Amino acid sequence: MLELNKDNFENEVIKAAGTIVVDFWSESCELCLELMPDYQRIAEEYGDKLKFAKLDIKGSRRLAMSQQVMGLPSFVFYVDGKKSEHLSGEDLDAEELEKTVKEFYEQA
Repeated sequence: MLELNKDNFENEVIKAAGTIVVDFWSESCELCLELMPDYQRIAEEYGDKLKFAKLDIKGSRRLAMSQQVMGLPSFVFYVDGKKSEHLSGEDLDAEELEKTVKEFYEQA
């Protein structure tokens, strides 16, 4: 899984071709930590067509805000560098995340 930060985000996401799923997370977000093993499993299952990355917002808050990430957890889907889908909220679960990943996987 690709580790993103403010230094590599533009090259790895905005300037990249294909579909990239970015997990915006924080150690202080309990749901983020709960979803992480599921996200890892999903990344392993669908990683042949989609790229998966994560960005710890600690030290990258401005970057998160520039991507309209105002709450955690947030999973943002980019297609050819453009934001295409944004899943977020306290009621987000692994099932919803995987369903959305499958939709992008089938289009890839």
